[in-house]
Amino acid sequence: MANETLIARLEQSLRQSRAARTRLSARLAELESEAEIIRAELVEMDTLAGQTEAAIFRLLSNVMSGPSTAVGTTSVGELEIELQRRLAQAELSQTAVPQRHNVPPLRSNIEPINDRFFDRTIPQAATMILREAGGPLHVNEIYNRLLEGGFSFTGNNPTISIAVSLNRNTRFRKVAPGTFDLIIRDAAKAS
Repeated sequence: MANETLIARLEQSLRQSRAARTRLSARLAELESEAEIIRAELVEMDTLAGQTEAAIFRLLSNVMSGPSTAVGTTSVGELEIELQRRLAQAELSQTAVPQRHNVPPLRSNIEPINDRFFDRTIPQAATMILREAGGPLHVNEIYNRLLEGGFSFTGNNPTISIAVSLNRNTRFRKVAPGTFDLIIRDAAKAS
């Protein structure tokens, strides 16, 4: 009797631990996606800062070289106004809401069309799917196509399993948040 109670408590603890791990894995995937978006924003901001510095340099060199400038102004006051206008535009573009990637929906009513992925691993099946697609796909779309091909998932978060598998495999590269492509495709385009 005491052993049964202990086993029941341990099983309950195990279920709670697994549920907590699942929640943490989902949160980690969200944070990684958000980090990719922030990295892209930083690159855009660096580009914008470089363009602004170049514009300031051009304006200052025009002031030093004479009264007429490339922006069509004829006085230092008008140059300052033009510079303020460009800086305001730069600030507006930095505070604009970043475009979110279109994330394909997970379809819950998918019936397998065939069983071609039945005995494959995620990387093997994803390689076939990406070759057929001819370009990058989001993990949600890869998941949908895996189900259509008869792939059977064992975990609670199949899209996270796909993302982790593709991240760890050198055949794939991440091209956007949650979106992967084949490395070999990039090599073929380069040659």
